[in-house]
Amino acid sequence: MRRLRSRPLPGIAALAGLALLAAACGGSSGSAGTGSSGTVVEGGHLRLLGAGDIDHLDTASAYYSVTYSLLRAVTRQLVSYPNDADPTKARTVVADMATAMPTISADGLTYTMTIRDGVQWDARSGPRQVTGADAVRGFKRLCNPVEPTGALGYFVGVIAGMKEFCDPFAKVPANVAAIKAYVEGHEISGVSAKGDTLTIKLVQPAGDFVNILALPFSSPAPVESLDTLPDSPQARAAFISDGPYKIVKYVAEKSFELVRNPAWKKSTDPLRAAHVETISIVEGSDEGPIQQQLQAGTADMSWDTYVPTAQIPSLRAAKDPRLALVDNGAINPYISINLQSPNAGGALKKLQVRQAINYATNKKAVVQVLGGPDVYAPTGQVLTPTLLGYKRFDPYATPDSAGDPAKAKALLAAAGYPNGLDLTFLYRNKGKAPAVAATMQAELKKAGIRLKLKVVPNADFYTQHLSKPSATKSGDWDLAAPGWNPDWQGNAARSFLVPLLDGRQYGEGSTNYNDYNSPAVNALIDKALSEKDLTKVADLWHQADQQVMADAAWVPVATGKNPLFRGSRVQNWVYFDFANNGDITNVWLKDGK
Repeated sequence: MRRLRSRPLPGIAALAGLALLAAACGGSSGSAGTGSSGTVVEGGHLRLLGAGDIDHLDTASAYYSVTYSLLRAVTRQLVSYPNDADPTKARTVVADMATAMPTISADGLTYTMTIRDGVQWDARSGPRQVTGADAVRGFKRLCNPVEPTGALGYFVGVIAGMKEFCDPFAKVPANVAAIKAYVEGHEISGVSAKGDTLTIKLVQPAGDFVNILALPFSSPAPVESLDTLPDSPQARAAFISDGPYKIVKYVAEKSFELVRNPAWKKSTDPLRAAHVETISIVEGSDEGPIQQQLQAGTADMSWDTYVPTAQIPSLRAAKDPRLALVDNGAINPYISINLQSPNAGGALKKLQVRQAINYATNKKAVVQVLGGPDVYAPTGQVLTPTLLGYKRFDPYATPDSAGDPAKAKALLAAAGYPNGLDLTFLYRNKGKAPAVAATMQAELKKAGIRLKLKVVPNADFYTQHLSKPSATKSGDWDLAAPGWNPDWQGNAARSFLVPLLDGRQYGEGSTNYNDYNSPAVNALIDKALSEKDLTKVADLWHQADQQVMADAAWVPVATGKNPLFRGSRVQNWVYFDFANNGDITNVWLKDGK
């Protein structure tokens, strides 16, 4: 899921992506930001309504956009992004808790930064300065054996000594004492601190390393984080904030209550204004009722849902300024094909079967479910238009993107399935997921692919199914329709191909859901990451995109604009890439109530 870099975006495709967003900032429906009533109003209670819960209340492993919205309020990073209506500024990494952007050595291998004095934990014993040791601990916790980061490839092979630290850590017993002993007894050779100054050494130069640092994964972690299992119920209950708000109540899959953090000092935080006094997040609803409350004024912002498809045309026709249609470079959805499933005699291991599923998918019908061609467009590849390396191609193109059942049937017969096959399609119980699942079932049936629909709670879709190797390999699911936002924009193909398709880091919590592992793709990833010439980088990413699709590892379905809406009280709503929403730390309420 996420975002840009501190120098101008290279590449025509990347510049075009920013131009699209800039064009959307016109202040009418479709805008990435909106004006305000003028005078900033402090105070009041911000009300968010949503469908599902966070994935992890732990910076090391959190990887949902909605979780990032919460983490923006209760955590801070060494560097991060401003919330700005100017897309170039919004996608440029700036200092957060660091006093300035990292000092980078001439060879591009050493990054040094110092934490601002006065950035504090809301510790149980009283406010306490965030230190360099806390920053080091944040990196150490990334590869814990319980809930490791879903993007370990951003760090292993990038930071010196990370692999040597992480490989043994994965084998440590999954209990508090063993994890604490390992973290306190071992060091990452490339990460060190003296007082509040942190030094990071890389294996090779990485032009996007500041973008990686801006992700919440490597956020500083308090020493108390070692007293509980990562992201356990006990850890969630004991969560310590260093952001402008703190969590005073959390009921899993139901609600959050946030109040202002007394340890936070505005003078130390250049990115979060924290205008509202308190924030509530109530879960368990769906996009229809949530939209009704937003329009009625009984809720202020959506937590994790979009505008219902049927209501988009009327809101656009009315030019309602509260509607934002934002292109953030997401692919949403794509069909993940479980290469490890034993179902149907291991049919999904066969290339012709995966190709048949690509041809059988009616992308036009799915696009209609999502909001229609004015909002979404079919796609036939992994990379999206806002990313460096994007060159449009579609190896499984069908007339009008409506599928080709006859071609799919022929491929199935050639693979040994003349009578078709039965597969399990996993989907979430909220939003447009049920309609997408029903559409896939009806369309694939035309090609002889019979889908058994398996619905799961929204909060469990990733954490208990797609990111669980035991579920993947047991046949818990065959096909699923996740979505993915780039972790940053521009030179960010790494944020698709590494976490989603580099099989060398597959394991618990992985976002490479189907355990795809291609030596050819892995080699192209390595070449792209070590190449300095951006023209060559773009070509390498394109080659990797082509190889993934030649392997038919996915069925890419659609890219488009996410339809977002907010209540009339909300002022200074500006789209924030990290949250795929407005930034709750920078809005204010017109009535201040």
